[in-house]
Amino acid sequence: MRAPVIRPSDFYAEHGITSDIELIPIQKINEAYDRVVKSDVKYRFVIDMKSLG
Repeated sequence: MRAPVIRPSDFYAEHGITSDIELIPIQKINEAYDRVVKSDVKYRFVIDMKSLG
């Protein structure tokens, strides 16, 4: 019998595993892209959706 499948997000939540992020406004998306190209990124970029409006 196979073990039940656990979604990674559930596993992370159960074990307190989090990601470090850099929250950026949509207006800085090109700057963020340039930084990715230059390998100048320490954390995962997350776009602040509030900056759209």
